[in-house]
Amino acid sequence: MRPTWRRHGRDMLLVAPFFALFGLFGVWPVLRSAWLSFTDYHATDDPAWVGTRNYAELFADERFWQALGNTATYMASVSVIAVVLGLVLALNFGSNSRLHQCVRVAFFLPAVAGGVGAISAWKWLANSEAYGFFNSLRAALGLEPARFLGDPQWTMPVLVLVGVWSVLGYNLIIFVAGLRAIPQELYQAARLDGASRWQQLLHITLPNLRPTLVYVSVTGMVASFQVFYEPYLLYGAVDTLGGPLDSALMLVTYLFDRGFRQLDLGLASAAAWVMTTLLFGLTWLNLRFIGKEERR
Repeated sequence: MRPTWRRHGRDMLLVAPFFALFGLFGVWPVLRSAWLSFTDYHATDDPAWVGTRNYAELFADERFWQALGNTATYMASVSVIAVVLGLVLALNFGSNSRLHQCVRVAFFLPAVAGGVGAISAWKWLANSEAYGFFNSLRAALGLEPARFLGDPQWTMPVLVLVGVWSVLGYNLIIFVAGLRAIPQELYQAARLDGASRWQQLLHITLPNLRPTLVYVSVTGMVASFQVFYEPYLLYGAVDTLGGPLDSALMLVTYLFDRGFRQLDLGLASAAAWVMTTLLFGLTWLNLRFIGKEERR
């Protein structure tokens, strides 16, 4: 022990502040949340152990299942559309020409300039009144104004549109990097053999781009599963956070509502652990998929 301390003692002292802060602000809150999920805790009284009652109440809550369904629909829609459009854009605007560089910058700007300001702009674009941009276009076409932010039928299309807009540029850049990593000799050999562009896409581009596709899909799924500020800013109101008929209620907004508005921190902790388990399961399935492809 003493020789080890003499040899690595200074290094251990240098990294000790990081581990202390990580334990205090990383590990301890996670363990505390796991314990609170089995207690009745409303922030004003001491936590009281109730076992699995919070989980039973959570699974019996219709709003939780609606939030889970909305989140799954949003995640599947945004992930698929953003991946497909990102790949299409990368295939068509992936060169070093000035035009293609400008197009990539234009699509990537939302990833840099997003946030509350961008969502506020979207709230004006999709405003249900006649002065909203989308309704102005409908009026120019002779159509009646639509209640984009007030009609449950429009809720998911609006949220998916905003979600795709926010991640499309990021996917585009990642796909361009993946395409440039494919050896050009493969395409030259395929052209010599008479392969068409469609055959090159199916037999060269997509197989070599598989790790990039999986990475973009996994990160997109995780980010979409944790969506919060888009539905919160677009549809959050004083009386409800889920928008019209809870059509914009997501898992994180449900957790926020139960934990920080109703102060039911025990049930909110249970919801957080259910959400963590679902994310872990999705990530595990995708990692299994990656490992299977690598072994091939």
